[in-house]
Parts: sequence; structure tokens; C-alpha cells
Amino acid sequence: MKKFIAVLFLMSGLTLFSQSDNMIGEYYLKLGDDKHLIEYRLTLNQDQTFIFHSYVNHEAGMPQIINEYGKGNWTADGKIISFFSDNEKDFDEKNTLDLSNSRARFITKPSRDKTDRIIKTRLKFFESEIFWIEGLDIFKV
Repeated sequence: MKKFIAVLFLMSGLTLFSQSDNMIGEYYLKLGDDKHLIEYRLTLNQDQTFIFHSYVNHEAGMPQIINEYGKGNWTADGKIISFFSDNEKDFDEKNTLDLSNSRARFITKPSRDKTDRIIKTRLKFFESEIFWIEGLDIFKV
């Protein structure tokens, strides 16, 4: 009985680990055209850290080009990814964007879905203290 329970815990742990492996990688979104370009890039690393970069190039804007960076840690609970930043080690002159209290849902085509429909793997932010991040869909590269 003890061996059975140990195997059950091992299998459930491996299942959770393999799911977070699917989440690891680079996510990217490009919006706009030559006059107004917005790019978002998010990298989820295997060591549970992330790097986020927002680039805005608005021809008539003041300032014309805006680069914002953020970094910190992420955790996965099922298909929900939570982002955290440590005030002491994750912020400096370059990294000023605080994604703490931001959460995103990992969306992918279910393995049971045998239809031809295409569902791009992405993160959909559904909660954030940064107004322009909430509702953002960013696609896995």
C-alpha cells in the first residue's frame, strides 16, 4: 500500500512538472504598423524566473520610443501563472516594471481535441495592477 501511494505521488508530481515545462519559453506579441508599433516579449525560464520587455515606437509620441523592462519569479498552479517581483533584487535603473500581482492563464489546444481548428499556445493576462497588461494575449514563439 505504501509503495502504491508513493508511485501515485510520483506520477502526479511528474504530471505537474511536465505541464510547467510546456509553459517555459518565449512569448511575443506585435501590434500596429510603422507609425505606431507596440511589441511585448516575455520569457519564462526553467528556473522559475521571467523577463518582460515592452517596446513602444509612436511616431508622434513624446517620447517617441519607450522601453520598459521587468523581471522576477513566476509560479504555476495548474494553468494559472502568477508573477512576483522582489523589491530589493528585481528592480534597478533598467527594470522598473512591477508585474507583481499579475496572473495569466496558459491556453493551449487540449490533447483530446482532434479537430482541425487551430488554437495558438498563449498566455492571457486576466489580472494585473498594470492597466495595459490586463486582457493581453501574448503568443508562444
